[in-house]
Formats: sequence, C-alpha cells, structure tokens
Amino acid sequence: MDKQTLKTGARILLGANLIVAGVGHLTFARKGFQAQVPNWVPLEKDNTVVYSGYAEIALGSAILFTPKKYRSTVGKIAAGFFAAVFPGNVAQYEHHRSALGLDTDRKRFVRLFFQPVLIGWALASMSDDK
Repeated sequence: MDKQTLKTGARILLGANLIVAGVGHLTFARKGFQAQVPNWVPLEKDNTVVYSGYAEIALGSAILFTPKKYRSTVGKIAAGFFAAVFPGNVAQYEHHRSALGLDTDRKRFVRLFFQPVLIGWALASMSDDK
C-alpha cells in the first residue's frame, strides 16, 4: 500500500469517526458525553454536548469533503479541536466519572494518551504532499 492510499484511508476513517461521534453526542451517547464536560464550562452540560456534537459532524464532514488545497488548514483546525476538548478527558479522569466504557481510573487515564494520537492523526492525514 502506498503512502497516499494510507493517508486517504486515515483521513476517511478520521472524518467518519468524527461524524459518528457527533451523532452520538446528539443521540445514543449524549448522557455519556456529559461526563466529560468540565464543571468550569459556563454552559449547561447538555448544551455543551449538543454544540460539540454539531462541531464534530461539521469537522468530520470537512475532513471528508474539503478540496485538497484546503486540507492542511482543516487538519490544523481538527488538531486544535482535539486539543480544545482535552480538558474534558482530564475532567472525566479527575472526577472519576464513568461513561462511554471508561469505568475505571486506569481506563480514563489511558484515554488521556489517545488525544495526542488524534492530534497527530489529523495533522498527518490532512497534510500537504510537497
């Protein structure tokens, strides 16, 4: 498999997963995502989950459908989004909130290390090939 095929597959997988996660925010996993909203966020937890769900659907769609010349910019936006929601993962760990299969401190702690992977994934799969 060549590099471009791998990169395209990674981009499609990331975009599709963001859309599924966004739909989950609005439907089947809505309550679970509320466990990740830090107490200091000045919005109601449900509203925060809904707004972030819309953002994930939009971002996933952009990753899938943005023309090649804008992909690097969208990748940077996605990386920024993943960095911006990281405090939610920290809050879930700090407050021992069980949700979305993260029902032990160990699982919640390990989850923290996946956020940098998502950031790298967004940047690598959306980077320019120069």
